[in-house]
Amino acid sequence: MRDAYHEELDSIGDGLVEMARLVGSAIGRATTAILDADLKLAENVIEADQKVDELQHELEARAIALLARQQPVATDLRIVVTSLRMSADLERSGDLAQHVAKLARLRYPERGVPHDLHATILEMGQLAQRLMAKAAEVIITKDVDLALQLEQDDDAMDLLHRTLFQHLMDDRWKHGIETAVDVTLLGRYYERFADHAVSVAKRVVYLVTGEHADEIQADLQTEIQTVPGAEGA
Repeated sequence: MRDAYHEELDSIGDGLVEMARLVGSAIGRATTAILDADLKLAENVIEADQKVDELQHELEARAIALLARQQPVATDLRIVVTSLRMSADLERSGDLAQHVAKLARLRYPERGVPHDLHATILEMGQLAQRLMAKAAEVIITKDVDLALQLEQDDDAMDLLHRTLFQHLMDDRWKHGIETAVDVTLLGRYYERFADHAVSVAKRVVYLVTGEHADEIQADLQTEIQTVPGAEGA
């Protein structure tokens, strides 16, 4: 019975990894769709989001059944509850990838991104995909150090997001209001996608340590500041 119980716990983790991989792939393909005006690919991303939703529903059902049958306590309870929260983050990530694809479909046959912003949006899409791939790795390995790195990696997304706004606010902007709205939305979608990847990693930190990632990072910063010579470093 105990082996079956732990197999069920493991299956919940496997479901989270699959969700992370699906939404990571989705944001990459949605980025290609918006940049290349690829209607078929956009439709594929939109339809594929149903699989992510189904996985979340299956995971929730397994978790609730586990809570009802086993009444887990301590670490096992933390695993189940935290997994439910991670599945919500991943489902929302899938929705954001779908939003990018829907924008590509809306603007077809035109490209949804001006040529001078192509490189920035491409970089945002690639970074979003890498962050989610790292989040999937964190779920598998339970590597706290790797999980804590994600928030630093997310700084690059915040910088790209600011770059978009610099273009939008530039007096030389010549692409019109509709395109400005599209670019604003795209920037928000990628920025939020990255935030969800970071959130997943933070939840793994809590799952492993019982402490919140922000508390651990604050403690680490305090330790660094108390090391002799650190202030002058």
